Amino acid sequence: MNARPDARDFAAPQQFGIGQPVPRAEDPVLVQGQGRYTDDLALEGQARAVFVRSPVAHGRLNGIDAEAARAMPGVLGVFTAADLDGYGRIGNSMAFTNQDGSPMRKPPQPSLATDRVRYAGEPVALVVAETLAEARDAAEAVILDIEDLPVVTTAEEAAAPDAPLIHDEAPGNLALDFALGDRAATDAAFAAAAHVTCLDLVNNRLVINPMEPRAAIGVYEPGDGRYTLHVGSQGVFGLRNSLADGVLKTGRDKVRVVTGHVGGSFGMKAPVYPEYLPLLHAAKVLGRPVKWTDLRSESFLSDHHGRDVAVTAELALDAEGRFLAFRVRGRANMGAYLNPLSPLFQTVNIARNMVGVYRTPVFDVAVACLYTNTTPIGAYRGAGRPEGNYFIERLIENAAAETGRDRVALRRLNQIRPEDMPYAAPSGMTYDSGDFPAVLDRALAAADWDGFPARRAESEARGLLRGIGIGDYLEITAPPMNEMGGLRFEADGTVTIITGTLDYGQGHATPFAQVLHDRLGIPLDKVRLLQGDSDQLIAGGGTGGSKSLMASGAAIVEASALVIEKGRAAAAAVLEAGPADIVFEDGRFVVAGTDRGIGLLDLAAKLREGLPDPQAPRSLDVAHVHEASPSAFPNGCHVAEVEVDPETGVAAVVRYTTVNDFGTVVNPLLVEGQIHGGVIQGIGQALMERTAYDEQGQLVTGSFMDYCLPRAADAPPMSFESHPVPAKTNPLGVKGCGEAGCAGALPSVMNALVDALRARGVAHINMPATPRAIWAALREAEGA
Repeated sequence: MNARPDARDFAAPQQFGIGQPVPRAEDPVLVQGQGRYTDDLALEGQARAVFVRSPVAHGRLNGIDAEAARAMPGVLGVFTAADLDGYGRIGNSMAFTNQDGSPMRKPPQPSLATDRVRYAGEPVALVVAETLAEARDAAEAVILDIEDLPVVTTAEEAAAPDAPLIHDEAPGNLALDFALGDRAATDAAFAAAAHVTCLDLVNNRLVINPMEPRAAIGVYEPGDGRYTLHVGSQGVFGLRNSLADGVLKTGRDKVRVVTGHVGGSFGMKAPVYPEYLPLLHAAKVLGRPVKWTDLRSESFLSDHHGRDVAVTAELALDAEGRFLAFRVRGRANMGAYLNPLSPLFQTVNIARNMVGVYRTPVFDVAVACLYTNTTPIGAYRGAGRPEGNYFIERLIENAAAETGRDRVALRRLNQIRPEDMPYAAPSGMTYDSGDFPAVLDRALAAADWDGFPARRAESEARGLLRGIGIGDYLEITAPPMNEMGGLRFEADGTVTIITGTLDYGQGHATPFAQVLHDRLGIPLDKVRLLQGDSDQLIAGGGTGGSKSLMASGAAIVEASALVIEKGRAAAAAVLEAGPADIVFEDGRFVVAGTDRGIGLLDLAAKLREGLPDPQAPRSLDVAHVHEASPSAFPNGCHVAEVEVDPETGVAAVVRYTTVNDFGTVVNPLLVEGQIHGGVIQGIGQALMERTAYDEQGQLVTGSFMDYCLPRAADAPPMSFESHPVPAKTNPLGVKGCGEAGCAGALPSVMNALVDALRARGVAHINMPATPRAIWAALREAEGA
């Protein structure tokens, strides 16, 4: 596969380097409907596939009758778990241990259910036919003999002594009894505290709902025994490795993963899913490509969900209001199986990110992670980072109200100062940079904090309640990973960046080209980007955890230096000078002190023709692997204003201000877009998105008629400002921005909502604060 279809000419002038708001290169392609997503592919001879899914949430699978389906017109095969003997199951890569030192209980997930089904929507069989209509008809003819078993859908139910077991190898339905922090020191801090504030906080389960449903095409090449999977993903290299090592049980050289455009993911499309192995096996058996595309109604059940953790959180303060410690006790719902990276999001990520921007000496976080008869939980934008920031910011707001302190002054008192950097946080992380007080002050000024009373009075005159809230956040970006930085000088005079992160909506092509332009002077309209073919990568950590520019950007910087090194030797041969006399400036190699020189792209063209000097490089191509940069610490302060109609409970975010420190901002236009998207998703979680199961484990919010997502009309006027303090841990000084919108939105919106309701006696409300929930809280406070 050549460069991805978004690798088109850049309309922006070549002088637009780092720091310039260059429009996204792929937008003309996408808005004209010329994108190429997995479902757009039609391979020669491809058959169509439909999965038969369990209609019940928990049951003993006694049999599958597929004879009638196999006899139907156009049907090529019906595959069940019995056909997958010899392959592996989907495993979990995390090495967590319980508090008693025993390993986490992580039963692997079968690609097709074997003896039991454990959630509604679990795949049980695969039907393959000549056409999609024939596959659907045949799937409906497959008869499942399932004996119903008792169901649990919440972590609280799963923890009950008499709860039915989801997995025999997980007594008490416990996947992990997690703890992090210093329990003894935390207990001592709470014992000595002048004030302790406590809240029961819910981080509600979300259906992720990217614009593009999942789709995949399995291909098998019998000549070399090689599998190819065309699929939307967040990184083809890691997905290839997981498929080969854990599921297909074959050499990595026998597996290829190809990704074109991806219509959103937010963490959901990163891992191996159960559907992939049956598709590849069917392609092998049938000798032709097999294509599957999820229906949206299936996606509600089959795609990993996000969040779903409930905690009791406490914050201890001394007599002056200084934070002494925080403590968390909670339960997290894992769903029926562990996602390959679970329960990282509900445990370590919450604990580390809850420290935030504050000098809190110690903490103690303990979370019980439990199996239930629900769709498995996976990563969703921020994956524990918004949760941690939400918990601490709600506690701070509550502590200020209980002690009569000014909420801004309480934050200022406890913030880490610039002179504290580098700051060794109790999370084990070391913050390298940041000016948290300045970000807070700038956000308050931009939000016109002092002018809020007048706006509140104006809202009250219209019969509405108005509140203002702060979300002062810090995120720890994804753990370090190696990343490829390949540069290939093409025959048509363009340069292809090859790297293992993957753009699923972020707009990588433009900022990556800006970095290359900054280092090598290559015009933006000459730069292409290749990310989606595992065959062309030698490393790749994928996109996730807001690390793409830190990883791929650093790889491009280092690869550019290697190009210059090779170019000096080549230019010396062309210009008949010594390599030590060659300097590189403004995109040209020049003999120092003379006007003799050659442009970088012209030199690449000469090398393709060949030089007489056998010692000269044959090309300027580089295949480089960047050794991982440490995590970075993007931070910021969001200020939201919310209006509530007390008669109906309807809440709306009416004003929103953001000031963020993302270090070096390569492309402010794209960064602002990322913030907008994250904030809107945060508003959706805070006020709208409710995932509900009934007692039988059926998802009753299983369509857009039942599950409320924010629309354009729900987006408030939003200001965006940057207060960059460059990171010291990577060559570009970048910090990552993709998930920060959620991290700032959850606390700022919910703090603003509680601020609006407090005058009516409501001191706390949990997410999602739907109109019904707000109306009920107001009625309860009134004693109605």
